[in-house]
Amino acid sequence: MSTPIRLLVGLGNPDPRDARTRHNAGFWFADAVAARWGGSFRSQSGFFGEVADCQVGGHRLRLLKPMTYMNNSGRSVAAVVNFYKLEAEDILIAHDEIDLPPGTVRLKRGGGHGGHNGLRDIIPQLGSSDFARLRIGVGHPGNKNAVVGYVLRPAPAEEQAAIDEALALALDHLPDMIAGRFSEVMNSLHRKSPAAESGESPDAS
Repeated sequence: MSTPIRLLVGLGNPDPRDARTRHNAGFWFADAVAARWGGSFRSQSGFFGEVADCQVGGHRLRLLKPMTYMNNSGRSVAAVVNFYKLEAEDILIAHDEIDLPPGTVRLKRGGGHGGHNGLRDIIPQLGSSDFARLRIGVGHPGNKNAVVGYVLRPAPAEEQAAIDEALALALDHLPDMIAGRFSEVMNSLHRKSPAAESGESPDAS
């Protein structure tokens, strides 16, 4: 049993022109959580983002969408963490993951930033990398020099449908994530993932 989650952060860029780009997958998940569990986002300037509250499986969960743009996400996350006196272990950050194919979603705790600029900024702001991550697969362009343009574009319809299915699957598992039942969620997400059927090795570290 892992530590229960008290804050869910969805990462993305606030410009409306970026709304459907792959880099906003974290925003999509946060919005889906609010929609299912009755949260309503409101702007909070002191937190440099939009916040919402909801009850998930009997647990109070705060939601945050930083409005600082991806590269400065840590400023917003740290403001909320410091105000509510949270620990890194209390946080789940949902973000796009180019190292996973569309239709795949993985849960892990701790680790490095893996080249993700949002995580790269959050880790030093918190002084810890011990937060949990919900990694939403968006695929890789095949060339590292093309990554920036790739994540800042919408996915083709077929890939977007796969991403949406993965988000729905993760949403169904959210009560267990919030309660700290990470091992069960990790096993289930891998078993139900299309990537598992294609022979991809587990990535639940």
